[in-house]
Amino acid sequence: MTTAMAWVRRTEDFEVAGDGSGAGWARAEWLPLTPVGGTAAYPSRAKVLYSYTGMYFLFDCEDRRLTCTMTRDGDDIFREDVVEVFLWPDPRQVLYFEYEISPLGVELPLLIPNQGGIFMGWQPWHYEGGRRIRRATVVRGGEKASMAAVAGWSAEFFIPFALLRGLGGVPPARGVLWHGNLYRIDYDESPATHWAWSPASGPNFHNYRGFGTLRFE
Repeated sequence: MTTAMAWVRRTEDFEVAGDGSGAGWARAEWLPLTPVGGTAAYPSRAKVLYSYTGMYFLFDCEDRRLTCTMTRDGDDIFREDVVEVFLWPDPRQVLYFEYEISPLGVELPLLIPNQGGIFMGWQPWHYEGGRRIRRATVVRGGEKASMAAVAGWSAEFFIPFALLRGLGGVPPARGVLWHGNLYRIDYDESPATHWAWSPASGPNFHNYRGFGTLRFE
């Protein structure tokens, strides 16, 4: 299976609201997320933009229940409903950045060294000011609460390049290629349903060889 490829357009910086209402999003195309495991038939999609200072991500997820209970940043939120981004700027380094956010707005940022499938995440140091990720989530058709019945939810966040300092290829110049992937996990059914923008990774989210290609315009 071939990996996915997408152009990432440039934008001026804007505030994230959680619902994609920022004018810059009109320039970005929706990237469909393909089911790679499980049976829940919820349409899922994402958009990506970048500015001189960082990258913007927007996820839109149809849903029926917010299967999430964790409220503390840094917890294992991947065990509940979540969307995830993986960024691998320099393939010479087996080192990439992972970001997760739940419908409740709880986050997990990690730097992942992955040697042949043996990996462990490291959380950011001095995670504050211009290095901190800006984030927001919005729930539709129901309450923004644990286990609430809903029609869907969206997540919007900005990852500053200052947080990725030390990874090769940061910040990206026009025409530069990064590898990466966009994911969703939903636990309304058992086993959980997984989606990926580059389905070549399969349900193993850390199969970085199956990441797609992000080309900066």
